[in-house]
Amino acid sequence: VQLQASGGGLVQAGGSLRLSCVASGFTLAYYAIGWFRQAPGKEREGVSCLSSSGATTYYADSVKGRFTISRDNAKNTVYLQMNSLRPEDTAVYYCAATLVTGRATPDPSVYEYWGQGTLVTVSS
Repeated sequence: VQLQASGGGLVQAGGSLRLSCVASGFTLAYYAIGWFRQAPGKEREGVSCLSSSGATTYYADSVKGRFTISRDNAKNTVYLQMNSLRPEDTAVYYCAATLVTGRATPDPSVYEYWGQGTLVTVSS
């Protein structure tokens, strides 16, 4: 069981990135999904989450209107499209999956499987 995140990089403020998270060893369509981030010296925070049904999403206030979470069941992959990036978005981004709940919850403690993280750096 593995989650592999990718797509991070260095981008100027106002730019865009799309993060991908590919699952292997399990079917992502049955899981609630979360994208989290952790900046140096800060706690891990929930950025965007998707319920197992795909019907419900969660976005942190700081990213509403700029980030979009989506899932491609055929590719067993979840995405985070990030637009209008700001320097404060700089962090390591992690994807996570859980069967503990089917809800789109930003609580990291309920997530069972985690990707390795991908670094996003936004320059001003």
